[in-house]
Amino acid sequence: MSELVFARLGTAPVPYHEGWDLQKRLHGQRVADRVPDTVLLLEHEPVYTAGKRTGKGDRPLTDPGAPVVDIDRGGKITWHGPGQLTAYPIVRLADPIDVIAYVRMLEEAIIRTIAEFGLTGLRVEGRTGVWLAADPARGLIERKVAAIGCRIARGVGMHGFAINCDPDLSWFDRIVPCGITDAGVTSLTRELGRDVTVAEVLPLVERHLAAVLDAPRYSHLDGVPEPAEPAGLVGA
Repeated sequence: MSELVFARLGTAPVPYHEGWDLQKRLHGQRVADRVPDTVLLLEHEPVYTAGKRTGKGDRPLTDPGAPVVDIDRGGKITWHGPGQLTAYPIVRLADPIDVIAYVRMLEEAIIRTIAEFGLTGLRVEGRTGVWLAADPARGLIERKVAAIGCRIARGVGMHGFAINCDPDLSWFDRIVPCGITDAGVTSLTRELGRDVTVAEVLPLVERHLAAVLDAPRYSHLDGVPEPAEPAGLVGA
């Protein structure tokens, strides 16, 4: 990977469909080599997104107070919203494509990020995302601090991961997050006992994600990159 752009979409929460449409447009441009590998970084307005494996029993039983959107990533249902840093890497993967290895790379970037706050992130067999170990002495069960859900199409990734910085965790009480009933959901703020904002976490995510994606150079952009003209049309 020779170039990586982190596109910061500002501090105002982005409606989910607006972000999804942007992903799809950028994905098509990356497939056509009209933009570089790009990672969208944003917060969403409150929304539940249901991946392809979401079961009826995972969904809210009553009106959850936010839309439920069925989408084309793997995994089950989760929540996105303010206080959660969501990253969508629209990046070309090397052949032969290994989706599991790619997910492990995203997990590693998150593990390195939260280590900077003194937290030890874990991988749990059979479950994606990044977890914190149970702590019986404190009455804490195993709990997820970051969720991952990806889709690879035409060699380029979509969707990505979300780290709970300082969201309202009560949103997760209205669903079975990621289809898991025997573990909890947490945030950096809850674990550390102080406010940990998206703004504080964002530059750490950029640094560690660039490292695991093997990007020797990366840059920042407010907004999204402008697509280059297709080959043969420059100057036409």
